[in-house]
Amino acid sequence: MPVYSMTGYATVQGGASKSEADTPVAPVGLPSVGLELRSVNSRFLDLSFKLSDELRNAEPALREKIMSRVKRGKVELRAWIEGRADGGVQAPSPVDLQRLVAVQDNIRAWLPNAAPLSVAEVLQTKARQPLATTGLADSLVALIDTALDAFIASREREGARLATSLLDRVAQLRALAQQAQPLVPRLVEQQRQRFIERWNEALGAVEGSAPSDMARDRALTEATAFAIRIDVAEELTRPASHLDEIESLLAKGKDLGKRLDFLIQELHREANTLGSKSSSLELTRISVDMKVLIEQMREQVQNIE
Repeated sequence: MPVYSMTGYATVQGGASKSEADTPVAPVGLPSVGLELRSVNSRFLDLSFKLSDELRNAEPALREKIMSRVKRGKVELRAWIEGRADGGVQAPSPVDLQRLVAVQDNIRAWLPNAAPLSVAEVLQTKARQPLATTGLADSLVALIDTALDAFIASREREGARLATSLLDRVAQLRALAQQAQPLVPRLVEQQRQRFIERWNEALGAVEGSAPSDMARDRALTEATAFAIRIDVAEELTRPASHLDEIESLLAKGKDLGKRLDFLIQELHREANTLGSKSSSLELTRISVDMKVLIEQMREQVQNIE
């Protein structure tokens, strides 16, 4: 199944999808409908409609169709009627011109001094004629399926880019974990030796003699407990399982945004713990690099449906 982004865009007119580079062409003298869908990320499905008054009664059907195919995102639908007077100059038909001539002749028969109609006045008369909008709401409902196909395709393309980016960062996190893995036993042993040395120094300063076997055993026990507290092996093991789950979810696709967001939170928690336990500059650097990558993943996951 594909991965879908919550960012998408589509615009259609007269049932035919068009790209940004296309130029809409409507039949001369006949109104048609145009429809635009756009969306950004949101925790839930949030729909808003911007419809002209003639198309308002189509909103319930449009809402139902969108909800059946879109699960998350802030989606805005805008629809309009093409062929209005403000959409360009509309030439009157020969029938309209014959009627205007007949009306003009009738008026001038009674008012001989009346000025004849100018071209501008004829065009204004045409522009003031109401459009026949009967059935346009039904046309809009029929058009929404085409718009949703293009809209979901755009979300799928964006989702594929997000999935590729996430997998790239998963690979980088695995590489950082591999860099940290050899450091763990060496750092633990260094801390144990350092603790024993300080313990011996403290005992020598207090007693003025070499520490007893009992004191050495106690020092070793304390050093071991301290080494366990700073051991980051678990913080490197758990993220590996989280990364496996992220790869599995991306392979399955469909509705996975919320589950990915939870896994990103867990990864961030482990990276923070790794940094707080770190006792070397190299491990601290790895922790910081991990948190940078995880934060980048968080931003991308927030756009996945």
